[in-house]
Amino acid sequence: MDKFDELAEKGAGPLRRSAAANRLFYSASALADHSLAWFITAAAMGLNPRSGHKAKVLAAALIADSGMVNIVVKTAFNRDRPAFQGKRPLPLRQPLTSSFPSGHASAAFMWATIMSESEWIDPMYLAIASIVSYSRVHVQIHHASDVVGGAILGTAVGKVTKMIFLRSQHGS
Repeated sequence: MDKFDELAEKGAGPLRRSAAANRLFYSASALADHSLAWFITAAAMGLNPRSGHKAKVLAAALIADSGMVNIVVKTAFNRDRPAFQGKRPLPLRQPLTSSFPSGHASAAFMWATIMSESEWIDPMYLAIASIVSYSRVHVQIHHASDVVGGAILGTAVGKVTKMIFLRSQHGS
């Protein structure tokens, strides 16, 4: 895992020198703080009677996922966050929880899985979840393995949520 994290960190280095990349990834990270972007999606969906049930399921799943990741899993692993030295190019909220797994990645991939109409994650949702997830490596708040772990966990929670609560919407 350390080798994987080292390689990912080395690969991320050049992109951190780009002002445009910094704006994109710092913004993506901030928009997903406390699952804000995903709750906004659920709220917007709730305005449409045809997607109201899915909106409620998404909101409940976000709360459950956050509790599971931030209270149970992060406490169990208690992994240190990457060391950051220097000045950040843009403001960034510093999390208080431990590093593994990434709650941003977990919530993003859970959201992408629930939002997708098919068994596979829709490319648009996958791209959004990937940008948010990578943003945590880019801003040096997470190790790459934290993000992969969060993405796997979020995808699994999303699939189980769809199986149990959204089954009738997918012809199962």
